[in-house]
Amino acid sequence: MSVQDLVRPDTRAPAPAPVLPPLRIGPYSVDTPVVLAPMAGITNPGFRRLCREQGAGYYVCEMITSRGLVERNPLTRRMIAFDADEHPRSMQLYGVDPATIGAAVRIVAEEDLADHLDFNFGCPVPKVTRRGGGAALPYKRRLFERIVRAAVDNAGGIPVTIKMRVGIDDEHHTFLDVARIAADCGVAAITLHARTAAHRYSGTADWSTIARLRDAMPAELPVLGNGDVFSAADALAMVARTGCDGVVVGRGVLGRPWLFADLEAAFAGRPLPTPPRLGQVAATLRRHAVLLCEHMGDHKGIRDVRKHIAWYLKGFPVGPEVRRRLGMVSSIDQLDELIALLDPDEEFPADADGPRGRQGSPGRVVLPERWLDDPDDPSVPFGAELEHSGG
Repeated sequence: MSVQDLVRPDTRAPAPAPVLPPLRIGPYSVDTPVVLAPMAGITNPGFRRLCREQGAGYYVCEMITSRGLVERNPLTRRMIAFDADEHPRSMQLYGVDPATIGAAVRIVAEEDLADHLDFNFGCPVPKVTRRGGGAALPYKRRLFERIVRAAVDNAGGIPVTIKMRVGIDDEHHTFLDVARIAADCGVAAITLHARTAAHRYSGTADWSTIARLRDAMPAELPVLGNGDVFSAADALAMVARTGCDGVVVGRGVLGRPWLFADLEAAFAGRPLPTPPRLGQVAATLRRHAVLLCEHMGDHKGIRDVRKHIAWYLKGFPVGPEVRRRLGMVSSIDQLDELIALLDPDEEFPADADGPRGRQGSPGRVVLPERWLDDPDDPSVPFGAELEHSGG
């Protein structure tokens, strides 16, 4: 098989259902090898519950900063919220200082705040990379190793996983080196987003990198693929073409939580559910709004659902005036009035399965000064942990 054969194809033709064992992360196992990627402002308890109701998988909360956790920041603590029946409770942590990471992980373990910890080494956002975090950090191999060892050593048996990108840019690929380091440190799984930080979310993910990573890792260590999974056909194609042990879904689920039902059916070899008509989509949107209001309060919850509306209605022939009014909705009652204006029998658009959410264009990665000078420098960048976002 050539590298060209491994790059994600443009076609949406379904691949044969691969036979995969349950996806095991530490002591936890799910039959459907699917993970919901943590997304800031998206994967709160309400959205996770909506997704969990559709099908099995691992559902990761929004990213939590290690500094905010250690300082017991009130906003951070409010973000660490899981439903009583949510299991395993998957939390993603972010940090740049091994000492802070170790302290944060000890808090999680000692206070029983989560059952599974994932670490973010893939975020390409400038406010993160300029401090040496996210997708910038794996370039510093020794610092990366110190952080992962601090996490694993302080986890008290909680499985630790990592999510990363191919590298900073096409001249600085790091994924194979740091995957070997992470495996030696004892991580329970590795996820690769098949783009560099410079690519951000643009273009097409290079699935051949996932295949290379799977080939390089021990067979017993799960390797998960991430990037351009917008449908069940994409997920099956990724597994078939790369040999990965499961898929991580992010942007593909925006406005489409039922994607997890499609994925569960696809990996079980069953026919996919019939795509929802507009009435079913509207009912899901309304339930999303109710769950957000329950979690955030009525005012914040209804405001938060506004950003989801365009994703839910993508491709449907909904008039501009109704879309405008939905984008300004201020109560569940008003949402009900506007939903009543929609045609519930409108079929799901044939072209609505494609890319959604942020895409943008490639760009230069913002890094700390002289960051690329010495990949073996283990020092923490000055000021990297002085501020936190609360999340």
